[in-house]
Amino acid sequence: MSWYDIFPLISTSFILISGILVAIGWSLIIKKKREAHEKVMVAAAIAASLFFIIYVSRTIFIGNTMFNGPESLKILYLIFLLFHIVLATVAAVFGITTLTLAYRKKFAKHRKWGKTTALIWFATVITGVTVYVLLYLCYPGGHTKPVIHAIFG
Repeated sequence: MSWYDIFPLISTSFILISGILVAIGWSLIIKKKREAHEKVMVAAAIAASLFFIIYVSRTIFIGNTMFNGPESLKILYLIFLLFHIVLATVAAVFGITTLTLAYRKKFAKHRKWGKTTALIWFATVITGVTVYVLLYLCYPGGHTKPVIHAIFG
């Protein structure tokens, strides 16, 4: 197994763990277990942050993976990927906002933002895992150069 395979597996695992933790956190707050909810949601945020750090590091130092599937599916994949990227960006902004509201103890706003944030995050996790499956399990290959090499040669 190469770095091209290990880093995506690890980062996708963190995003999946984050989604599972968000679901557990949601369940806990419904049961009025506020302290446990807080701990689980912080763990979810840490898992999501670890995903982001690994993803950015891989992009800079190792490179990403281009779609290596049939040409007939490429446009559908790219549309799907764009949808995932937009979802992930919105989820990150909403996630930071939701965590900030909780930290500032603005629980009424946190509750409203939290429901929407969690739903967007679940969609992000599902589309992210789907991208991983397409790039590394269904149609492996298509590695790109690391950004650092593209910039500095």
